[in-house]
Amino acid sequence: MTTNSEGAKQISIESFEKIKENMGRVELLAKRLVEVVSSKSGHNPALDGPNQELFAKAATSYWAEALHNPAKILEHQVEYWSKSVLHFVEAQQALSKGTLSAPEDPGTPDRRFSNPLWDTHPFFNFVKQQYQINAKAIEQAVSDIEDLDERDKRRLTYFSRQIIDMMAPTNFLATNPDALEKALETAGQSLIDGLENLVADLEANEGELVVRLADERAFELGRNIATTPGEIVYRNRMMEMIQYAPSTEQVQEIPIVLFPPWINKFYVLDLKPQNSLIKWITEQGYTLFVVSWVNPDASYADIGMEDYIEDGFLTAIREAKAICGTSQVNAVGYCIAGTTLSLTLSLLKQRGDKSVKSATFFTALTDFSEQGEFTPFLQDDFIDGIEAEVEGQGYLRSFLMARTFSFLRSNDLVYSPAIRSYMLGETPPAFDLLYWNGDGANLPKKMAIQYLRGLCQRNEFAEEGYELFGKKLKVADVDVPLMSITCETDHIAAWKDCYRGVQKMGSKNKTFIVSESGHIAGIVNPPSKKKYGHYTNPDLTLDAEGWIADADYNEGSWWPRWEAWLRKRSGKKVDARIPGDPDHPSLGKAPGTYVVPKLKD
Repeated sequence: MTTNSEGAKQISIESFEKIKENMGRVELLAKRLVEVVSSKSGHNPALDGPNQELFAKAATSYWAEALHNPAKILEHQVEYWSKSVLHFVEAQQALSKGTLSAPEDPGTPDRRFSNPLWDTHPFFNFVKQQYQINAKAIEQAVSDIEDLDERDKRRLTYFSRQIIDMMAPTNFLATNPDALEKALETAGQSLIDGLENLVADLEANEGELVVRLADERAFELGRNIATTPGEIVYRNRMMEMIQYAPSTEQVQEIPIVLFPPWINKFYVLDLKPQNSLIKWITEQGYTLFVVSWVNPDASYADIGMEDYIEDGFLTAIREAKAICGTSQVNAVGYCIAGTTLSLTLSLLKQRGDKSVKSATFFTALTDFSEQGEFTPFLQDDFIDGIEAEVEGQGYLRSFLMARTFSFLRSNDLVYSPAIRSYMLGETPPAFDLLYWNGDGANLPKKMAIQYLRGLCQRNEFAEEGYELFGKKLKVADVDVPLMSITCETDHIAAWKDCYRGVQKMGSKNKTFIVSESGHIAGIVNPPSKKKYGHYTNPDLTLDAEGWIADADYNEGSWWPRWEAWLRKRSGKKVDARIPGDPDHPSLGKAPGTYVVPKLKD
């Protein structure tokens, strides 16, 4: 590569020959690509987007608005045409001057367009600004549709946003200056590496495209991730129960039993010693049990919510009490496991069982009357598609759930990683949280439909009651002392929705906290980092807006506040407990066996 007097990069003969050689290798990779795509296992197409009824409704509403208010529609159309034509004229004028300079106004800032060429090069600047004009026109058209109910309007907004994000010029090689520059600098090697990455990702998932977010070779469970010492003290078909080794000479009498979500693996709470909540809890002087859920396959098709409660929650509580010789435990539930802990507490209440002294909920929804960002995926067309999918498979494959969550933040979790991996040919980063994020788990057929239909769609637990074990379980039955930790920017379990559920619980002693940051970072927030603060307000009679307006801001992690609350409900000090007992011999070291295998979806 050489540079001429004006600073432009020139391609040497050697580099040009290398590029031709590398492009020749594309043929071999293309053959592998065709083979893996042709053998794709496939999934129900209803999971890829809404049925045509939504777009038909939107089109009908748009044209109805045009008939009733043609001036408004024409105004928007003329504005779009004018901007597009003027933009073209400005670009032509810049080119005619022969200066190869972009307009003085580079356009709206967007971190996808951080390469200076987007602002300084006429071609790339034109492409960027026209994309932004198009995006604004689509957003305006959707926003102006009035004769559409709020649910469909929210869905239409989501799917139109997906179209806008997908069509960004950064997603295409010919209009991505970063990728083109890298291809020239590496004589095409970056494109070969990128195609290798694409083929490898497809081969790893039987033809389904799941963008790899982290370098999986950089991590090994039990070696450099999930390393807090502990023993498997109980195992059944649903879970392994880990009792962690004590870090202090004495511990609180009443143990903690922590239930993580079974949509993901438990070790998000034990990524590394510096941010491990599991390690931190033991260092505060507690006996800690953590459930590690099985990753179900087709043989678990008929496993339902009742099995997770009976063979998971109730069994873990029973075994922890037996090992520690106590009549009660303090229970913790994270995300869907927090929802299910609430169901369990309702069941225990109706049975007159006082085994749980206190409950802590991490980002747990119990009232689904407001579906938030998940509105597009909780309508009949999408869930009908899930039912058809699981009927054929016996379980909901983890990549389908991961993809759904990822597209809620598509630029960060889909397109940007894909650009780095497939266009720039980069190896994914060795990032423990992203490694965990890609290590998903499947959901049994019965459980998935019970959850989506009964809890999410019909909101039975918060309303007339969710029927299990021959009883109507209701959120109002939850009457133990509780603390609910939510996260300010959580897009999975919005804090305002969690708050509404806590308000409906029957406990006289309730503490509600909003941590800064999102669904994971707001929970995995060790005090040593001093990164995210949290909000508190004892008045839970206020609506969500009033609660946050009157809340006190507290610097630093909520962990110490929770521990102080928990200590008051944990009994006296006793000698530290070695994991297990004669009736619960060690079945292996933490993190156990259920968490390790990554089943093929």
